[in-house]
Amino acid sequence: MIHNIDAYIKQALLEDINYEDITTNAIVDNLATASITLYSKEEGMIAGLSVFSRVFELLDQDITITLLKKDGDKIYPKDKLATIQGKVRTILAGERTALNFLQRMSGIATYTNYVLNLLQGTTIKVFDTRKTTPNMRIFEKYAVKIGGGYNHRYNLSDGILIKDNHIDAAGGITQAIEKIRNYNPYIKKIEVEVETISQVKEALFAKADIIMLDNMDVKTMKEAIAIINHQALIECSGNVTKESIALLKELNIDYISCGALTHSAPILDISLKNLVIDK
Repeated sequence: MIHNIDAYIKQALLEDINYEDITTNAIVDNLATASITLYSKEEGMIAGLSVFSRVFELLDQDITITLLKKDGDKIYPKDKLATIQGKVRTILAGERTALNFLQRMSGIATYTNYVLNLLQGTTIKVFDTRKTTPNMRIFEKYAVKIGGGYNHRYNLSDGILIKDNHIDAAGGITQAIEKIRNYNPYIKKIEVEVETISQVKEALFAKADIIMLDNMDVKTMKEAIAIINHQALIECSGNVTKESIALLKELNIDYISCGALTHSAPILDISLKNLVIDK
């Protein structure tokens, strides 16, 4: 993962430090060293510790970071998560960027895990979507997996999903599936997003592998599920949140895709505190 994330971390650091940290450099001698501790300020699930560490390592390869937790661990207020030993300038320059990654990723893992707990007792799998923060997808989708969820297609090159605008462009679901099979025959599963019962029937007749029931009310979803009758995998989507997911728990479906995992998860409050200057 390290080689894949370095470019994104460097961009984040460049966003925060154009050429120097003026405040720190004015106050702290270049040779001054210190230790500082990473604390949790609320309950949740930690994710992104390797990313947090990598921020500082890219600034200074001599810094020492000791992790006291691992990704996926449950954490509670006042838990010590890590310690950092190194140059004060490095610690203070990297603090905000490192925490931004860690808080965001831990918030997503925590939210995902909460949603999964609401589905206990079922075999329904929860997937994320492409509704991610630009240039943060690799981090946010990783956090979903740490929280126990699954990744839907990573990008447009990674899977076939026929959506409403594709259907309009092709002239119908049948035409869209035919064009895809001619373009890329039987290499990947074909998923179709449907919004009406007539579209469910058309997708089924055209032999879609996965049918996504999008923005349907529960009554319509139940009718669609009965029509599909295990002839295709069933995914439910459309404004799925932790508040509405309980309505889907009793349905005979395979997957739920939930954009809220990445676009609506609050950050987890984590802080670097107690800087101690070395004598």
